[in-house]
Amino acid sequence: MKPARLFRTRAQQGFALVESLVAVALLAIGLIGMLGLQARSVAALEDSAMRTEATLAAESLLGIMATDQANLAAYAVAAGAAPSAQLRPWHQATIARIPSATIGVTVTPGAAAAGTRVDIRIAWTRKAGTSANQHRITSYIAGSKT
Repeated sequence: MKPARLFRTRAQQGFALVESLVAVALLAIGLIGMLGLQARSVAALEDSAMRTEATLAAESLLGIMATDQANLAAYAVAAGAAPSAQLRPWHQATIARIPSATIGVTVTPGAAAAGTRVDIRIAWTRKAGTSANQHRITSYIAGSKT
């Protein structure tokens, strides 16, 4: 009867080591998953920060244009083109906040009651080799005479 007991004891030796290795492997898989989630959340945070900057820049331009209604047509610029003298300070400030930005502003005169339609498009690439993000705002400036 003694030999059977020795055999059972030897069969269980090292079992705690296997359990420990399995636990470490599961922990490693969980940590790798957490690192992936962290990287995605940082990318989403950067995208939202750029979108916020684009929104603030567009709202700023609309405010500038609303105070200079006599020259609304001078604020139009094609995407990637050189801005006019009126638009240049805003354009440079926007490029400073959104480094890879491509900016386009379209000014469309409308009926007196509708006002002038202003379309602002700010596009940027967060990371090389990825598709461009863009933010578009359409607004009407009432009471304009263009």
